[in-house]
Amino acid sequence: MQYYPRIRDLREDRDLTQTQLVQILKMHKTTYTNYEQGKREPPLEFIVKLAKFYDVTIDYIAGLTNTPSPYNKD
Repeated sequence: MQYYPRIRDLREDRDLTQTQLVQILKMHKTTYTNYEQGKREPPLEFIVKLAKFYDVTIDYIAGLTNTPSPYNKD
């Protein structure tokens, strides 16, 4: 299982608590916490949702690049 440390970093950079973020994303806190801690693999649909929310690329969230380029809305 892959761990996505940037999920937590992005949330903290926006000064959001897990509770605030799960309310925005309309999901269960336990599910999100498991993704953030690497206990469960987040589905691609969730990663895309985060990329749009944080305006970064999926590659940045996955740790494939260190450049948080804006999400391409086209």
